[in-house]
Amino acid sequence: MELEISLEEVKKISIAELLERLSSDVKGLSDDEAKKRLEYGINEISQSEQSHLKKFFSYFWGPIPWMIEFALILSLLIQHWPEFGIILLLLLINGLVGFIQEDRADNAIEILKEKLAYNARVLREGKWIKIPSKYIVPGDIVKVHLGDIVPADIKLIEGDYVTADESSLTGESLPVDKKIGDIIYSGSTIQKGQMNGIVFATGMNTFFGRAAGLVSEVSPKSHLQKAVITIGDYLIVLDLIMVTLIFIAGLIRHESFFDILGFALVLTIASIPVAQPAVLSVTLTVGAMAMAKKKAIVSKLTAIEEMAGMDVLFSDKTGTLTKNEISIAEIESYNEFTDDDVLFYAGLASLRLEQDPLDKAIIDKIDSSETLSLKIKSFKTLKFNPFDPIRKSTESLIQYKNDSKFRVSKGAPQVILSLLDGNEIFKTKIERNVDNFASKGYRSIGVSKTDQNDEWQFIGLVALYDPPKKSSKQTIKDAKSMGIDVKMVTGDHIAIAKQIAKELDLSTNIMLPISFLDIPEDEAFKVVEDASGFAEVFPEHKYRILELLQNRGKIVGMTGDGVNDAPALKKADAGIALYQATDAAKSAADIVLTIPGLSVIINAIKESYKIFHRMRSYSIYRVAETIRILVFIAMVILIFNFYPVTALMLVFIALLDDIPVMTIAYDRTEKVMSPQKWDMYQVLGMATFLGAIGIVSSLLLFYIGKVVLNLDTGVLQSLIFLKLVVAGHLTMFVTRNSGHFWSVKPSGIFFWSVILTDIFATLLVVFGIFLTPIGWELAALVWVYSLIAFVIEDQLKIYFYKVLEHGYFKKFMTKSDKMSN
Repeated sequence: MELEISLEEVKKISIAELLERLSSDVKGLSDDEAKKRLEYGINEISQSEQSHLKKFFSYFWGPIPWMIEFALILSLLIQHWPEFGIILLLLLINGLVGFIQEDRADNAIEILKEKLAYNARVLREGKWIKIPSKYIVPGDIVKVHLGDIVPADIKLIEGDYVTADESSLTGESLPVDKKIGDIIYSGSTIQKGQMNGIVFATGMNTFFGRAAGLVSEVSPKSHLQKAVITIGDYLIVLDLIMVTLIFIAGLIRHESFFDILGFALVLTIASIPVAQPAVLSVTLTVGAMAMAKKKAIVSKLTAIEEMAGMDVLFSDKTGTLTKNEISIAEIESYNEFTDDDVLFYAGLASLRLEQDPLDKAIIDKIDSSETLSLKIKSFKTLKFNPFDPIRKSTESLIQYKNDSKFRVSKGAPQVILSLLDGNEIFKTKIERNVDNFASKGYRSIGVSKTDQNDEWQFIGLVALYDPPKKSSKQTIKDAKSMGIDVKMVTGDHIAIAKQIAKELDLSTNIMLPISFLDIPEDEAFKVVEDASGFAEVFPEHKYRILELLQNRGKIVGMTGDGVNDAPALKKADAGIALYQATDAAKSAADIVLTIPGLSVIINAIKESYKIFHRMRSYSIYRVAETIRILVFIAMVILIFNFYPVTALMLVFIALLDDIPVMTIAYDRTEKVMSPQKWDMYQVLGMATFLGAIGIVSSLLLFYIGKVVLNLDTGVLQSLIFLKLVVAGHLTMFVTRNSGHFWSVKPSGIFFWSVILTDIFATLLVVFGIFLTPIGWELAALVWVYSLIAFVIEDQLKIYFYKVLEHGYFKKFMTKSDKMSN
């Protein structure tokens, strides 16, 4: 058996020879044979395992670990053994905690991805079954049709044709028609048709897999990445200024170069947010798991942040705002045909296997009639062309009692009418009836058949009704209260859209695509912004709508389920694939719903608000903590020529800070009911303010210890160390909400991680473990002092939030930026 056949060979050999080379036949592989071939392909270490090992070592060698390692070597050279031991411990703990947390995050994401895994239709032992596409092996016979992502490289062996989008592989923008004997590549999207093919390459052996192994895609930075970079730059600049001043002062005072360098390195380590990537990653992952429980699976973690900032949500009508429980409301027959004829021929143009909701409504209605259900069994479907979004119709070739053949079609009335010759008066009559149905909220489909001369005859109209969900009206109301503008988007008739909008208490200002096409951008934006929805929309119209709003700074969510929705889902800030969406739509989307309904989206948005709030709270804390430590230490060294803490204490502070921040992802948050965006003026403004309060309180305690209590150097340093730890950790309770600290109860894991690390720090200084002992009285003084400072800080925070809301700080920052430029 030869499992590996090159692409060049496959192009040359016949289908029969390929089947023989792969030991396959028209009945497909047996389950046992497929299992053997699957095992054959997974003997070597996988790429994910390689990246797993690479990630593990990256935590011990990178920009931040490199500085820790340099400080470690320096401590060894100057024989500062306590610092050497603690820095080594910090390096190991930092590496292991970071690796474990992110590995857990990655494992959680893998579980979510498993839920999004694409299925493929495979012929096994003569039966068509659905299996996850990762279990496909060379020699399998698979079926591909509209909306599928091709699961492997296959050679087509049966069927009429398929049209495939190979743009992601070949760069060719136009879809390509494929027929028997052609090769279709893994990762292509089927846009039309249905065919069977034999698999000859899977995974990294496919054309797509080999290309992916050679290049890596460079994605644009998300808002979160930009925020992290801004915060990092702010802290690095501040650190460089303070460390440079300390270095210069030390050299002027003729201190040991290596002592100054060692202290400067450790101070830098303590001030730079080493745990920030792990904290944000874990926060997003925990949030993604919470969203999955609410039936919204995240395929890209950064989409959570985009969803939190969403201003506008475009929601599909069918299945999201409505029940997607289509029923036949009315039937209108024409010419000599009866209502039963309309229903019967509509049934012949429907697929009994793999029914969509429309086909199901028609087949169920036929099955409820004994006469029609018996009659339809006398007719044989020779060929069936399924519905596609471009043609907007289905067509069957039917044979009756081994004699006459005829064609029957159903679909959008305008498409069915286009099959007829002339008779504009008749067409106008049909269009009036379609409008009449639409005004009632009914969607019409036309039905036609060919006569003995192969000329099309219009049989009648079937009016379908899909009622709004009872929950949709309240959900839209909730979304509006959250500051989200929900707009309906549908391919249905404008009258249907207006009727449904009326039933949902949406404005009936529903527009057609022509209202924003081919007009100046400013006018088009105004039309899109003011409209409550759009009807008779094609996928390319969705893309243009997104473009208009995004160009004006709006963060937009877009729902979709079809293969042609994929470009718009990819373009949207938060692309949301609806329940039972095609593989192509799921692949392009950021979030995939596992149950239908708008309420699922709104619940996911509420969860994203909590996730964003945690990230923002941590960012404020991290910057404030860096400022209070860095600037305070620099000021005391420069003004008093005194080191308020030792390098060893800074290492302890960095270590103790990392423990509670890892639990922020599990903390409760205040109720947030509006879109959340990174406002760096607010983040850095509040952080700087809280940092300044910390500096003042630390300087005051330093003065009390040095002047009032006249403590010796070691005791004073231990006193300041405990204050920096306890007061710093209490600041987490300040930054976690915008109200008073008691307004939202913290989670148990977060609360106790803060308290226990503070107790541990207290025991270190009370009993003098690695540090100068200070006794219980001075430790109690620090706790009382820190708690009083904490209450004052919390009250001042509320006042300063009001200052920030009025934009005073923003105006000041803007003037500073202009002056610096």
